[in-house]
Amino acid sequence: MSAAIQTDKLTKFYGSELGVADLDLEVRKGEVFGFLGPNGAGKTTTIRVLLDLIRPTSGSAFMLGRNAQREGVELRRSVGYVPGELALYGHLTGRENLRFLSSLRGGVDWALVDELAERLTCDLARTVRELSTGNKRKVALIQAFMHRPDLLILDEPTSGLDPLVQHEFYALLNEARAEGRAVFLSSHMLPEVQRVCDRVAFVRDGRLLAVEDVAAIAGKAVYEIQITFADVPAASWFAALPGVSDIALDGATLRFRLSGAFDPVLKEAASHAVLSLTSREPDLEDVFLAHYGDAGGGRREDGERPQRPTRARGGRLRRRSPAAGRAGVGGRRAE
Repeated sequence: MSAAIQTDKLTKFYGSELGVADLDLEVRKGEVFGFLGPNGAGKTTTIRVLLDLIRPTSGSAFMLGRNAQREGVELRRSVGYVPGELALYGHLTGRENLRFLSSLRGGVDWALVDELAERLTCDLARTVRELSTGNKRKVALIQAFMHRPDLLILDEPTSGLDPLVQHEFYALLNEARAEGRAVFLSSHMLPEVQRVCDRVAFVRDGRLLAVEDVAAIAGKAVYEIQITFADVPAASWFAALPGVSDIALDGATLRFRLSGAFDPVLKEAASHAVLSLTSREPDLEDVFLAHYGDAGGGRREDGERPQRPTRARGGRLRRRSPAAGRAGVGGRRAE
């Protein structure tokens, strides 16, 4: 099996609550693959199953040609992982944390560790409890990259990073891709995914909605435009332009939604006296609502998510309400 990640009908229930269902994914070697969805979509659940931190209810998962459940320990030597919620030893320094982790994994290049620390401006001599959220994230990134893994699994990796460090992180992803390694990037930030990913999978309510090339996402984006003119405008100026919808006029200010090219809008606006023009970049929720709002997303026609039956007292099967049973492993439902 040549794929970096391959899942077949991967399903995970937490009691009666759906985590992910019938997930079929293929992540190729030498690509950065975005895994996108709102909170609770099933992103973290998928990652935890891939890493054998939790077991699937049904289906299978392979990474680097090996079964993720039967060969999980050996697989993790070839995987770099950044969790969404960090758990480092606060009384140890960053370097001491890395040395402890390297003793478990092996294969760490300490010259590379120093290079990564310099590139990410990370002071490894300070104890973790002294570090800000962003600096803790840097330590986590170093431990993910320090053994040159064949596969990187990154859950919201840029959370808390300043823009300069984010730029360096993106450079690390590009270098990993150029070396033929694979990156599985879980995020809810559309601009980040558009910048670094080759393909992207959209998930919602535990089900896969679509897998697309990143170039196709830009064509689905819907922007909110606001233009204030020197004189009261007419809605008809923009109504016939391609991609323009939901026009609203408020005095000298015109608001509308735009999907597609900006050029016709800018040319029409330039033919009038413009005082200001603003464009709000769409986030992932906008794309979901605009293009996948009516998708099944794991819900039945009555709007409820599928529930696995549980057995009530006396042996009678029942289904729990959507509001019930939110707790997962350790009393908390994973995303």
